[in-house]
Amino acid sequence: QEGSLCAQHCLNNLLQGEYFSPVELSSIAQQLDEEERMRMAEGGVSSEEYRTFLQQQPSVNMDDSGFFSIQVISNALKVWGLELILFNSPEYQSLGIDPINEKSFICNYKEHWFTVRKLGKQWFNLNSLLMGPELISDTYLALFLAQLQQEGYSIFVVKGDLPDCEADQLLQMIRVQQMQRPKLIGEEAAQSRDQRLPRGDVDQAIEVNQPFDGTGMLDEDEENFQRALALSRQEIDMEDEEADLRRAIQLSMQGSRQSELSGSLPQNVPQSSHSSQTDSLSSEELRRRRQAYFEKQQQQLQQQDQTPDVQDQATLSSSTPEPGAGNDMSEEDMLQAAMNMSLESVRKHLNSEEEK
Repeated sequence: QEGSLCAQHCLNNLLQGEYFSPVELSSIAQQLDEEERMRMAEGGVSSEEYRTFLQQQPSVNMDDSGFFSIQVISNALKVWGLELILFNSPEYQSLGIDPINEKSFICNYKEHWFTVRKLGKQWFNLNSLLMGPELISDTYLALFLAQLQQEGYSIFVVKGDLPDCEADQLLQMIRVQQMQRPKLIGEEAAQSRDQRLPRGDVDQAIEVNQPFDGTGMLDEDEENFQRALALSRQEIDMEDEEADLRRAIQLSMQGSRQSELSGSLPQNVPQSSHSSQTDSLSSEELRRRRQAYFEKQQQQLQQQDQTPDVQDQATLSSSTPEPGAGNDMSEEDMLQAAMNMSLESVRKHLNSEEEK
């Protein structure tokens, strides 16, 4: 903004173009001053009111700083068929119109003017004191206008069709997002000036006497530094937890192997004794059955009182049984042979286990 030509910037931001110059607005102000002078002269050029009016500054509609009155702005907008209505007037408030349904507003406080306009489907604060346009959401617009009223601003609703502009056509197709509010024009310059100011001797002495402990870092840099430290600690903790988990798994596997080895040694001894006991019982029972079978054969031979030849044949038949008696004896022999084979295999297995 150049000087105090905020009224000129307000009009051009509203119309989105360089439509008014200070010379044109000054011409409108002079015309208004002349009309007021003529009205005051109607009461008499020698009247006290007329002399008081002439003693005032050269113009009531502009000054040397570049300020222009609301009458100048209103007459300038009439050229475009636009009209200004006071926003907080009872007439307008009785209409109950939602601010988002309007097209633009002009705000004034003392000698400052700025525009709030809808471009496309979004609202923007086009204050010439800002570095750029400020995006205003639909939900925040009513609150923004109410806040301006509390601060003493006069708000005017612009009625009529605004001229077409490129920004409005572009924002009809896309929506913008603003990550950071624009700064005031003098705010950034003041911050850069404060950073360039030389420090006093007292500040330098304090910095020399105090060792560096990281407190002199900027808040944003310190937050980033602390965040990086926290992330690194989390990674280290995760690595330590993974290492502890792997170590615990290895120890548990080693303990299970040792328990299996230690448990297998005492278990083999009673198993071998139990199996040998089973083997001895099975062999004793087998011998008793064989003995009972031979005693039965001997009793049969003694009852028949056979000759020595017959006795020899009976003795031979004991080793090679006849077909009739052989069927019963062969079944028992087969059972005995199977039991002997199973017992022998068990003994061999136990012997091999003991040798190992």
